[in-house]
Amino acid sequence: MAKPLVRDRDNIRLAMLGMVEGNGHPFSWSAIVNGTYNASEIIAGGYGGIVDYLKIQPPGALGIAGAKVTHVWCDNRADADRVVRASGVAHAVDRAEDVIGQVDAVIVATDKGHEHVDRARPFIEAGLPVFIDKPLTDRADHLQQFIDWQRQGKALMSTSAMRYAREYLDLKARLNEVGQPRLIIGNMLKDWERYGIHALEAVYQLLEPGGWQWLTNSGDEKASIVHIHHRSGVDVVLNVIKDMIGGYGIVGIYGTTGYVQTKLSDTFNAFKSQLVTYIDYLRSGELPFSFDQTVEQMKIIIAGILSKEQGGRRVEIDSVL
Repeated sequence: MAKPLVRDRDNIRLAMLGMVEGNGHPFSWSAIVNGTYNASEIIAGGYGGIVDYLKIQPPGALGIAGAKVTHVWCDNRADADRVVRASGVAHAVDRAEDVIGQVDAVIVATDKGHEHVDRARPFIEAGLPVFIDKPLTDRADHLQQFIDWQRQGKALMSTSAMRYAREYLDLKARLNEVGQPRLIIGNMLKDWERYGIHALEAVYQLLEPGGWQWLTNSGDEKASIVHIHHRSGVDVVLNVIKDMIGGYGIVGIYGTTGYVQTKLSDTFNAFKSQLVTYIDYLRSGELPFSFDQTVEQMKIIIAGILSKEQGGRRVEIDSVL
């Protein structure tokens, strides 16, 4: 039986680590955990969109009982100081490693996969549980390092918030309405390297894990059009286009007798559910799903990069490692 990863399940101290351009998770995730935010500071930091969804939450929605983000480090110290003022964090530190010995677990809050081995290494090697924002990695050699750490018993977890979005969970519950699924289409904006995992994780749980076989990516510098084949016979097409704001988060399932479709609308719920799941993992020591699923997803992301680099060549998912 698994053991808790923290000493005090009701007083979990978290460190929020890292900030890259276009990603305000240190503001939003710290606010969601700590239950407080300063709108003007978040807006001044360039993330007014975070305030838009925080301010519409009902009383009591913010905050996760028994857990606090107590420390923050950002690549720019001024950002860390602003997170302290914005999201109820007690301490900003000069170096990420300064949180070792001060917290029970860390969150690597950046979304550049090629950086994550280096960002996570000091804390994994120090024995701290680590949550890593999506994607875990976009390099095969780095994926092998994460696999090695996990096999050594290191406590690490990585997901996209799309795994927990209520819209996609509701879609899964309606699968019977389509008959036999034949085609799944998922849409996302920005780029495959950083946001492809959002598109993938939105649809991944609609099919059996372990069955994703091959893909092609016929995209260019502005778009990735990724066709993935699943051994069930279902084809999945993920369209990740830089400025496709109108298609953000739309997923459709098309089958032999009907179709169902949805659009992501509640980002807050997805983020909070993701954070609650990580904190539950810290309390129980039980991963909520097999790490093999994360590995398969990263193989798909890496295969999509390889396929586009090679002019849309078909890449077998298992050939990545």
